[in-house]
Amino acid sequence: MRRRGGRPGLVGTMARTAVVAGTATAVAGGVHNRQNARAQANYQEQAAQDAAFESQAQVAELQQQMAQMQQASAAPAGGGDDLTTKLKSLAELHASGVLSDEEFAEAKAKLLT
Repeated sequence: MRRRGGRPGLVGTMARTAVVAGTATAVAGGVHNRQNARAQANYQEQAAQDAAFESQAQVAELQQQMAQMQQASAAPAGGGDDLTTKLKSLAELHASGVLSDEEFAEAKAKLLT
């Protein structure tokens, strides 16, 4: 039996529909993947900026604390009790993690000289 020309049959129409649907799915998947990649990159960039801002704020706070400590240590020692009190406060700051080992040693040396 010979097919007549013109419109495709039922199988041809189904095959064409499947190809179109598959192409649409592939294109939509590619768009979705690109959008996810851009969103992830934007999220990572924002997280890096937030972390940098937070660390800058911490550095500024530590610098302010160090300036206060240096002002306190620059005042002349009035007696033994005053020096002892300052040393104890330095030790507390060091124990709480506000001062590093190097900063503690430097501030203690200033007090003792």
